[in-house]
Amino acid sequence: MPKVTRRGGGGVLPWKRDRLEAILRATVRAADAFGVPVTIKTRLGIDAEHLTYLDAGRIAEDAGVAAIALHGRTVQQAYAGQADWDAIGTLVQAVGIPVLGNGDIWEASDALRMVEQTGCAGVVIGRGCLGRPWLFRDLADAFAGRPGRALPTLGEVAAMVRRHAELLADLHGERWGLTDLRKHMAWYFKGFPVGGDIRSALGLVSSLADLDAQLVRLDPEVPFPVAELGAPRGRQGTPRERVTCPYGWLDSQTLGDADLSAAEDDASGG
Repeated sequence: MPKVTRRGGGGVLPWKRDRLEAILRATVRAADAFGVPVTIKTRLGIDAEHLTYLDAGRIAEDAGVAAIALHGRTVQQAYAGQADWDAIGTLVQAVGIPVLGNGDIWEASDALRMVEQTGCAGVVIGRGCLGRPWLFRDLADAFAGRPGRALPTLGEVAAMVRRHAELLADLHGERWGLTDLRKHMAWYFKGFPVGGDIRSALGLVSSLADLDAQLVRLDPEVPFPVAELGAPRGRQGTPRERVTCPYGWLDSQTLGDADLSAAEDDASGG
């Protein structure tokens, strides 16, 4: 996010190796008091000319970090193009701590292929689970060598949506929980033959009663749209023209005594 990177946070932070090391060492030291392992997730770098993942892996290992997750894209790429799985394999060879791969895992078979191709110790799921909460079940089955299960019908997906709504209502209250659920509707029903009027109504639900009134209109026997298997979900778009960094950020890979105390005033993230 530009509001994060322009203050030296998020995906541009590893460029400043001394600041990254200081943060990781302090975090590991604090977490050790509670017996909590620390992990780090990063991208390949700022852009193709400013890669940071190998330095970040070395620094993380030296600082006592338990594992590192690598998204095989640069900050400039955002979510465009294909993730570079070969870079994940390169990091596996470069560090002694477990490496977790991230990027373009849409189905359980993708995870198995990533582990085989890169030698990574496991995977991290991002956009792949949007509207697909059963992906984690499929991953558990795949890594355990169990046979895959049948794809859910429209009725089974509707039941998952209903359960999702209940959990959000318990967490946020019914009105706010159901409002939050709206953004998930397109992901859940992507590819299913659901009429435009139902889709529109699902995107406006504000109560469990509203939701139930629309879910009952769905044909529960409709099979899963297999054409959607392996298809990207969530944000995609195009690469950014440039990554917004603090002035002079790329001049040196050390931060020195620069003051970034305001960096977390109103934004955080990675």
